Amino acid sequence: MDKNTITGFVLITIVVVAFSWFSRPSEAELRQRQEQDSIAAVMREQAEKDIEERLAAATPETPAPADSASIFFARREGQEQEIVLENNVVKVVLSTLGGTVESVELKGYDSRYGGNVTLLTRKDAQMSFALEGKQENIITSDYYFRPEAQTDSSVTMMLDQPGKYIAIAYTLHADTYMMNIHITTGGLSGFFSPSTKTMTVNWIDRIVQQEKGYDFENRFSSLTYKKTDKGTKHLKETSNDEKQLDMPLDWIAFKNQFFSAVLIAPDNFTDAHLTSIQETEKKSGFLKTYEAEAKTAFDPSGSQPTRLQMYLGPNDFHKLKAHNKLTMTDKHLELEELVDLGWPLFRWINRWFIIYLFDWLTAFGLPMGIVLALLTIIVKTLVYPTTKKSFMSSAKMRVLKPQIDALNKKYPKQEDAMKKQQEMMQIYSQYGVSPMGGCLPMLIQTPIWIALFNFVPNAIELRGQSFLWANDLSAYDDVIRWGKDLWLIGDHLSLFCILFSATNLVNTWISMRQQQNQLTGDQAQQMKMMQYMMYFMPLMFFFVFNNYSSGLCYYYFLSGLLNIIMMWYLRKTTDDRKLLAKLEAYREQHKNDPKKTSGMAARLEALQKQAQMMEEQRRKQK
Repeated sequence: MDKNTITGFVLITIVVVAFSWFSRPSEAELRQRQEQDSIAAVMREQAEKDIEERLAAATPETPAPADSASIFFARREGQEQEIVLENNVVKVVLSTLGGTVESVELKGYDSRYGGNVTLLTRKDAQMSFALEGKQENIITSDYYFRPEAQTDSSVTMMLDQPGKYIAIAYTLHADTYMMNIHITTGGLSGFFSPSTKTMTVNWIDRIVQQEKGYDFENRFSSLTYKKTDKGTKHLKETSNDEKQLDMPLDWIAFKNQFFSAVLIAPDNFTDAHLTSIQETEKKSGFLKTYEAEAKTAFDPSGSQPTRLQMYLGPNDFHKLKAHNKLTMTDKHLELEELVDLGWPLFRWINRWFIIYLFDWLTAFGLPMGIVLALLTIIVKTLVYPTTKKSFMSSAKMRVLKPQIDALNKKYPKQEDAMKKQQEMMQIYSQYGVSPMGGCLPMLIQTPIWIALFNFVPNAIELRGQSFLWANDLSAYDDVIRWGKDLWLIGDHLSLFCILFSATNLVNTWISMRQQQNQLTGDQAQQMKMMQYMMYFMPLMFFFVFNNYSSGLCYYYFLSGLLNIIMMWYLRKTTDDRKLLAKLEAYREQHKNDPKKTSGMAARLEALQKQAQMMEEQRRKQK
């Protein structure tokens, strides 16, 4: 480490210490912060109480008392029963209290709590329909319904008295996760105002943590909605959020990382009010609480039913896409948008390349760890030409380094920097070398790298799949675990994350070494300063990815390892003397060609002429 580098570090240390000293809080500020912390603690407790009160209000043990003159008064008392609808993939339990879904069990998906994955449990979720009358409102959760015309996959929940009724008919499609809901009324046309055209749907659910890693699952769980004739949006994943929407919606989804309960309105939702509230305690077993209140079409005459549908199943791209065909209208639901494949460019790569490649590999029945390995090898093989082109561009600049060193000796003064830069570009042009030739190929690879960052964590096929020491490729592989969270690192160490960070460190060293072989003079000194920051990045990756899925870290580890092998192979098979001879032959072959100034060289030449003109003007003034 030279004198300038040491001086730079000393100055940085002085600045950091000085900033810390002058920015430290005063006694008054410390007292204010303590007061704010106390207020925040009270607010957290109040938020927890609010959630409990909302759930309690939404899931009454018995209906609220009412005037005996109230319509359907006699049905405010009764005995709650469970009605089961079932097919080969899902089991839906309805309750006669409220006449709505009480719980959902997904067959074939193991829960971390034992048994099958369960959604919308009675304790944590409630849905009700509100009908506004002239004198009173009917809220279905206040009444006991009577099951009628029940089969294995259908039932009609009746709220009735002589001459009047509200019927909620449920039909579960065979071997799918889709359930149709029709709500009709009879004998109640005089009960409603002529202007009544809508009914209100109220839905609340305290989302259960289904996966091992709280932070990772929470990051991919969100209250999602689709705008009619437009794309999907969602509330914030990692903080409280609330939206009042004035545009029509096709559906509202209470989404976990791998499972969703989606309420679909063929005739649209309007005036939707959506809320997402984060859990304050990570180890509570819950992620957040979703609330949705929205209106949908209602015919008070009873001639037309209110139509709804529910998708109750996994966030599987192909299954979601297939369920689009089960909609009651011609609208394209785009349920597959529940699988987060990234921003448009990365989503396009995942949608039309990665998914097809992944499906082709999984069709062989291989373990998912092998599938990810083959996926990595295929992707690295496809981008190998760009990797080689980037390496060869660096190698060409490396063998021309002696000529660049000669330029540094020829123009040692700072005021000659423009001339030196211009002649350097001329040398590169004579030998057919582009200084930017190594950047573009790497930029082509970056979108694929980022696309897989979105694909792997959302691939439900990896859920529960073990490989080597990782018992679940969709969650972190905690080879070492301790009792409580530590700052930045959490409560475990992920071995695949450590391996990924190690290969990233080696690749950084290789990259820095290549760049140092190309640079001279001041640029080389600046690179020495830069390399300390570059070596710091793998350490940061470790803290970021320690909570990420082991499948993603495994993919990045293999990708980094293959990159090391490719760099070793390219360096081993590249003869600098032969490469230089090839460049010399190129120069001889093109030495009589008309000289063309490249875009960068032309700009440098223009800047040099401008600097010379300014210098001449300055001399004349003197």
